[in-house]
Amino acid sequence: MIHTVSDLTLYIKTKLDGDAMLHYISIRGELSNYKQYPSGHCYFTLKDASSCLKSVMFRSRAASLRFLPQNGMQVIATGSVTVYERDGVYQLYVDRMIPEGAGELALAYEQLKERLTQEGLFAQEHKKKLPAFPKKIGIVTSLAGAVLRDIHRVSKRRFPQIQLVLVPVLVQGEGAAEEISSAIRLFNDKIPVDVLIVGRGGGSMEDLWAFNEEKVVRAIYESNIPIISAVGHETDFSLSDFASDVRAATPSQAAELAVPDVRELLRRVGTVENRLYHAKQRLLESYALRLDALSSKLPRQDFKRVLSRYESALELATTQLKALAGKGLSERKHRFQLSVEKLDALNPLRVLSRGFALIERDGETIIRAADIASGDRLTLVLRDGNVAVRAE
Repeated sequence: MIHTVSDLTLYIKTKLDGDAMLHYISIRGELSNYKQYPSGHCYFTLKDASSCLKSVMFRSRAASLRFLPQNGMQVIATGSVTVYERDGVYQLYVDRMIPEGAGELALAYEQLKERLTQEGLFAQEHKKKLPAFPKKIGIVTSLAGAVLRDIHRVSKRRFPQIQLVLVPVLVQGEGAAEEISSAIRLFNDKIPVDVLIVGRGGGSMEDLWAFNEEKVVRAIYESNIPIISAVGHETDFSLSDFASDVRAATPSQAAELAVPDVRELLRRVGTVENRLYHAKQRLLESYALRLDALSSKLPRQDFKRVLSRYESALELATTQLKALAGKGLSERKHRFQLSVEKLDALNPLRVLSRGFALIERDGETIIRAADIASGDRLTLVLRDGNVAVRAE
């Protein structure tokens, strides 16, 4: 019996697909000819000293890679072996791939850090200064946990009048990076604050990974609002720390950096006031001594004559100043009266008093019938009050 190529290929594929050992098998090897196409699919070869294995990782699986595969890298690839019928070759369809030796997250961290450093995202010249006297502080963190409580406690202790605005987000797990970066952009676009604190408590590298995601780092770098990064404990550094304008070891320290201490400010004001008072006293004493010295050098009659001359000049200057002030005041009163008369002529209440009314919807004045739909709830503004109506 003679078989076609397709028959043989299908037979071999059926044999391979029926072998349980070849399903979800892990292969160690060196990456070679690695290429990721615009479609997102990755094609490469795994090889060792004596053999090669063609491999493919489709886009849906490649999207989960946290590191950048490179030729020559030792990896462990897990997937299934089957036959690609068109070419008649067997290959490994990879579901998961991790680097061997260094951890996957550690390698991804170092690769992204190096790339973003070369782009200048961590450069010191891009850092913004924190305002000395902020009025409103934005916070991007989880609604649960101690981070928010610590920031609130420290901020209110240092400056009770400070305003805190929270946009709650996930700080770990799937979707956390998207929520954090979106919250940072939301503050920049729609919620004006003076300083932004972005952070969470400590944890493992996996727990903190959202703050190492490229989208979060770029959102921090692109922010027009100065950002304090408060991610993890003192020994933990995330890529968000490098991109932020100021890095705080803990959320409590972030609040201390962002919010001035009102007691310290009052102490400084008191110190300055005390210095000014003593400086004024020393200056007055110096002038008094100089005046005494000058007085002792002049004959008493000459001193009185000089003083009388200055008194006359002072009286003349006072008279002239009063005259100029009176003239200026009269002119200002006249201009003010004209302005009042103009405002009164433009006063909409004068129009309302003649039987007219304004039509408003949600505080907005309606001037065209086309802007009103049947069933709209409107407000008629009359001279002596408002009336709620509905359009028919």
